[in-house]
Parts: sequence; C-alpha cells; structure tokens
Amino acid sequence: MRRPSPIAALMCGAAFAFPTAVLAQDAAAPVVLDSITLHSKRDVATDTATPVTAIDQREIDDRQAGTIAELIDSVPGVTLMNGNTPGGSGINIRGFGATGTYGTDQMVLIQVDGATQGSEELYRIGTQLYTDPALYKEVEVQRGTVGSFEYGSGVVGGLVRLRTKDASDFTGGRIGWAGRQTFEFTTNGDGITSSSILAWQPTEDLEFLAQYVRRKQDAQDDGAGDPIGAEPFDLPSVLVKGKYSFGAARDHSVTLSWNDTKMAERDVPYDQFAVSDSTFGRVDRDIDTRTAILEYEYDPDNPLIHVTANLSHADQQIDSSYIPGSSSMEGTPAWPMFAGSVRGLADADHRYKTTKLTVKNTAAFRTGAFSHDLRTGFEVVRKTRAEASSAPGGTDRRWAVFAVDDITAGGLTVSPALRYESQDLTRDGGANTASNPQTDFDNDAVMGGLSLRYAFGNGFAVFGSAAYTENLPILDDFNNAPYMKQPQKARTWELGASYDGRDLLGGGDRLALKANLFQTDVWDVTSYSGIGEVEMKGLEVETAYSMASGLYVDLNATWTEGDARATAGASEYWDYAPADRLRLTLGQHVTDELDLSWEAVAAARMDRVNAPTEEAAGHTIHNLRATYRPQTGVLEGAELRVGIENVFDKDYRPWLATRKAPGRNIKLTLAKSF
Repeated sequence: MRRPSPIAALMCGAAFAFPTAVLAQDAAAPVVLDSITLHSKRDVATDTATPVTAIDQREIDDRQAGTIAELIDSVPGVTLMNGNTPGGSGINIRGFGATGTYGTDQMVLIQVDGATQGSEELYRIGTQLYTDPALYKEVEVQRGTVGSFEYGSGVVGGLVRLRTKDASDFTGGRIGWAGRQTFEFTTNGDGITSSSILAWQPTEDLEFLAQYVRRKQDAQDDGAGDPIGAEPFDLPSVLVKGKYSFGAARDHSVTLSWNDTKMAERDVPYDQFAVSDSTFGRVDRDIDTRTAILEYEYDPDNPLIHVTANLSHADQQIDSSYIPGSSSMEGTPAWPMFAGSVRGLADADHRYKTTKLTVKNTAAFRTGAFSHDLRTGFEVVRKTRAEASSAPGGTDRRWAVFAVDDITAGGLTVSPALRYESQDLTRDGGANTASNPQTDFDNDAVMGGLSLRYAFGNGFAVFGSAAYTENLPILDDFNNAPYMKQPQKARTWELGASYDGRDLLGGGDRLALKANLFQTDVWDVTSYSGIGEVEMKGLEVETAYSMASGLYVDLNATWTEGDARATAGASEYWDYAPADRLRLTLGQHVTDELDLSWEAVAAARMDRVNAPTEEAAGHTIHNLRATYRPQTGVLEGAELRVGIENVFDKDYRPWLATRKAPGRNIKLTLAKSF
C-alpha cells in the first residue's frame, strides 16, 4: 500500500508562494531588465505528442552531475537505483529498467551518438554506462514507446540519447583555435574533476576536437555521517572527434569520433549494488568502454533528400578476478557446494561488442493539403558476447526497416510509425546445455504506433498515441529454451494536453505546460523471473514559467501505479514501480552574468505490499545553485559555479536504491573558455 506523501503539501505551498513571488517582482523597481536572456532551466516540448525531455549544455553544466544517471534523474519518469557512482548504478524509466539483480534490461535503450551501449544483463553489475557526463552537450530522454521506432525495438520504459561535443561548439565555425578548461571540486567524497578541451578549425570545412576528462571520488557519507557503501572511483575519459564538410554547397559531411573510458577497481565487492561484502566476495576489476563512430551526412538543397549513414562500434570489457578468502561463505560447510558458482561469477571476464549501421533519409513534401516529414531507413546490427559465468556467449544478428511520417494539415498532426525487425541468434561455438540443446534461433516482429496531436492556434494542444513493440529474445536466455521463441510484448497508450503562451501576467513572460497520462501493459514477460504480466500507469507533468524580470519557475512531477501478475496467476504491487515525485525550481536571472536558483525534490513514502518490511520514507531534499559568467573584462569567458546538494544533510534512502543517498555535498566549478 502507499501512504500519504509530502507532494501535495509542497504543491500547495508552491501554489501560494508563486503568486507572492510574482507580486514581489511587480512591486520592485519599475526598471525592466530587457537585456536578460529569458529562459527557464529547461524547455518543455509542447510542440510534439512524444513525451520527450532535452537537457542542453547549459543545464548539463548547471547540474554538476558526476554520472550520466545523476544528470537524467531530473527528468520526470526517471528513477535511479543508486546513481552517484558509475558502477552499481541503475536507470529505471516508468517502472522498467534497473532491478536489484541487474542494472538494466532491454526495455530501456541507451545510445551515444547513435551507438547502443549499457544494455547487458550482467548479474549484480550496474547499467554499464561508465562514460562521463562532461563529454556531452545534450541528453534527450524519450519516455515510453511512441517515438522510439526509428531508434530500436523493445523500448518500453524509454530511450536515452546522448550527443558528444563538437569542435564548432567552441570555435563558432571560425578558423582558428579554441578551448576550455574546467575544474570541479566536491566536499562529500573529496571529488575532483578536470576537463580539458582543445578545438581546432584549420579551414571552414574541417574541424577537430580533443577532450580529456579525469574524475576522481572517494567514499561518500550519508546524512548521518556514515559511509553509504559506494566504492571510490577514478574515471579517465578521452574523446577525439573530427568533421569534414565538402561539396560545392558544403552539403556533404563526414564525422569520425572515438571515445574511451577506463576504470580500475581494486579489492571491491563483486556485487556492485551491495553496501557491504557479500557471499560473492571481493574482486579486482578492470573496465574499458570504447566507442567508434563514422557518420556521413548528405543534405542538399532538396527537401526530398537528407541522408545520414551512421556506422558505430561499441566495445566494452569488464574483467574481474576473485580475491581468495573474501567470501563470507568460505570456511562454512556449504562452501564446497557454492564455491564453483561464487568463483565463476567473481572470476568472469565479460566482453561484448556491437557493430551497427543505420541509414536514414528525411523527406519533406506535400500531398494536397497535407505536408509530410517522412523518415525512412534500415538498420543492420551484429552483437557478439564472450561466454562467461551467468552470461551465455554468442552472436545476435539483426536487420530492420522503419518508416515514421509526421503528416500535418492545419492544426492536426498524425504520425504513423512502423518497424520490422528480424533476428538470428547463435550460441558461441555450438555450446549448449541439457535444457536447451538447440544453438540457433530465428525470430522477427512487426511493431508500430500512431500518435495524433491537434493545436488549436491559441497555445493549447491535445494529443494521444498508441504503440506496440516487442523485445526479441536475448543472448542471456540461451539456457531457457521457451524464452528463445517468446518475444516479450508491450503496448502503451498515451493521452495529454499542452499549453505554450506569452504575455500572460505581464509583458514578456512565458508559460509552457505539458501533462501526459500513460498506461503500459507488458505480457509474455521474459525480463523478470516468475512474472507473467506487468501493468504501469501514471501521470507526468512538466511546467516552465519565466518573466521579463528574470524570475523563472520550473516544475515537473510524476505519479505512478504498478501491478504485476505472477506466472502462477497471483497479482501483487509491482516491486520496481517508482515513488511519486515532484521537483520544483525557483530561480532568478539577476543579470546576464548571475543566475541563482533553489530546487526542492519531494518523494512519497513507499511500502511494498508483498514485503512490508521493505519501505522508504518520504523525503524532501533542497538544493541551491549559483552561476556567475562575466561578460566583459579580464574574466570574460570564465564561469564560476557553486552548488549545494542536500542542503539540510538529510539522512534517507531513495526508493529502489540499495544504499542511502549522499549527505550534504558542496560543489565548486571553475571554467574558462579561450
């Protein structure tokens, strides 16, 4: 059962505080600061039926996140299982993704510049998204299935797309050199980060970028001053990227990028989710994540042609070696029985490589009164994984074709989407088990959806969508013969409304609002043991309001309910349904140079019906941020940023997390562009 949460009280408080703040601004000096750049922390995507949130470079810098998980935690519908370390973190979107056993599943898709990453079900290891947030200039989170068909299949929880920085982001497209140096310090865990960027544009057609990031963090404490159990980490990352534009109209371009992140852990628990040593013992672990991407783009002065061809190769290696004597089972009568499985897991060397080619064309044209934005393409994928304990090795070959068309007539937009995907799974070396002697499986599926949006012309719009997708069998299930011919199926319904208006309470203000109801049904479940069906439903709200005086208010909230039906037929509350949560930000652009903001995050108390002793108390956390960007003088191009997270040092464990959250953490960032 769910108990009352602090969300309603916080919303009521915000409702009374908001008009007061507005009146206070109106009562201030009559000088209007017209030079201030008007915006909230984040735009609300009111122009689409897709539930999507984009985090741009300005917000990435402002949030001072230490991991990708921490960065997207601010998106409605996203819940972290831990999140403050690269290892042992999990991403849950709309109740799907991370569990306490695995850091991810196939229902949350993560892409870096088009390359698929961090999606292997490795026992007691996190999402495997070891990359650094400083490498990226934009993160886009799509929730649910609608909008996912041109990127992949089986997207039920959502899609996370990350875009790395480009040299022209720093050179501004001008010939010459540019760069940026950033240092960040954190008090909880004595963290220190250095990011060095060098951009060179020798001609208008050629650009190069090199970036090196080194992020270190010691053990962190919770609000009570006790260690939270997360291991220290030292994470160096490298990004090298080049782009060449050519053709008479510079309508061709080729981009080549390579990024590499390494992490070495010594004498750490094998179980990355555990807060103490477990039966699996301790290991020395080495991690290397490498991604290479070659992209060709052709964008002539022809609305029917805009071709992109993206060839990516993602290679991740996780090697671990068991430290003898570290398991609590050793020396017990049961050790001989479990020694093989414990040592097998702890000594496992995991390596998986995904090579993918995606070719897509975007065509804009009209048929009578209808305008079309048609995206068509095909995709070829080859994933290989080495055989390891609890992770069967083999090859997953797929090909797919897709088409998505945004058809607009007046205020109406209809967006049909279709994807066909075919798969061939082969077990490595013909390996088999007694339960599944077959070593080759073929599957295919037709998936698709339809969304409709109607804009009334006065800022209001309504929308709805329906989408169906399938998770084709995965390499992990080779030892389970029935699962190899049983795709997991899901259907999602969405219904919502949005508003985008200006000059409401005063000249120059803007309000953007979007509310989205959803229901997701998953059946023929293969991702969770003993579960046959899962149903999730909820409401997501995003709001942004800004005034000409520089005041801004951002609010997003999520309410969800989840039920599961066991294969035996009994129904229960879905264990991985997230807590209800509300996030409110009140800020002020004092000048073009100075931005101040306060953020409150409230989460409901949660109890599990089937395990009432497992619960998380409701909590409200406060964060403060200040950014100073001098526009003139010797400090032009410099940035000073101060953040205080968990201001009141609250001691709490977030729902779904396996360890407590960090206590008060003061962050200082010094950056200079040159």
